[in-house]
Amino acid sequence: MSNGIPPSLGTYPATRLRRNRKAAWLRRLVAENRLSADDLIWTVFVEEGNDRETEIPSMPGIRRYTPDRLVKAATEAVELGIPAVALFPYVEGARKDPTGREAINPENLMCRTVRALKAALPNLGVICDVALDPYNSDGHDGLLRDGQVLNDETIEILCQQAIVQAAAGCDIIAPSDMMDGRVAAIRRSLDEAGHGNVGIMSYAAKYASAFYGPFRDAIGSGGYLKGDKKTYQMDSANSDEALREVALDIAEGADMVMVKPGLPYLDIVQRIKANFGIPTFAYQVSGEYAMMKAAAQMGWLDNDRVILETLLAFKRAGCDGILTYSAVEAASLLRTAP
Repeated sequence: MSNGIPPSLGTYPATRLRRNRKAAWLRRLVAENRLSADDLIWTVFVEEGNDRETEIPSMPGIRRYTPDRLVKAATEAVELGIPAVALFPYVEGARKDPTGREAINPENLMCRTVRALKAALPNLGVICDVALDPYNSDGHDGLLRDGQVLNDETIEILCQQAIVQAAAGCDIIAPSDMMDGRVAAIRRSLDEAGHGNVGIMSYAAKYASAFYGPFRDAIGSGGYLKGDKKTYQMDSANSDEALREVALDIAEGADMVMVKPGLPYLDIVQRIKANFGIPTFAYQVSGEYAMMKAAAQMGWLDNDRVILETLLAFKRAGCDGILTYSAVEAASLLRTAP
């Protein structure tokens, strides 16, 4: 290393780097990373009913949509260039039970929403969450017995859940449960059911985070959760463990992997991309969104600049795409940016 510059960056003469920043056109020419609508996956909540949208108090500007309203909103997203949506259901209390059986109902809210979206917008990618927390009356991602989440028994239901979603037209199954071995089981089940072209985006490094609170309000699981999820989601102290999780999921057949949450874990994104080169995504979760929006509403942050800056940070860390509640807003800002 010479003059503090790593050898990999070459030898540079003493010069003024500010010369390359002096004008907007020049900054655009030398930009190392770019953000576009192609990088965005719109994360969205759906609810039962017709012609209705419901505000989520803990997530300013975010709504739950009935399937017909979502089709209209997704049409606007497609016009902005957003390639895919990721769906999450609000399941009413009467449909919850300890077995999470509504998850495998081929006529459940998710499956009906997928069919509606694919009928209206066949070229829009649809990503479906696979986990039991919206459906489980215990609020956990898997089946609970004597206070313990059951790994293998949960996987059996997740496989059935993946199959009904694929049959409805889902393009990518996204298991978010963090059960051991679920990617291999889901891949095998999809293939045997004739859904070999349906991809798997694994939540490979999902941390037991404090940033999920507003999400649990949005899907209606927060008041049901007993205990915490630390026995199956990752410890925020660990990064080497994330690489082992990713390696296992790749070996089991994952087509792409995800890190969740996003901004606090960009070091994990960078390590995964550097070590595996697999398509890597991150989820800018509800707590991240809510923090920024609350600060912007108070006038402490510039809303538009913060949205684009944080999303660009994901790209800089190595993300191929970002799951974000800000997708539509960001795509609109990008369209009008100079």
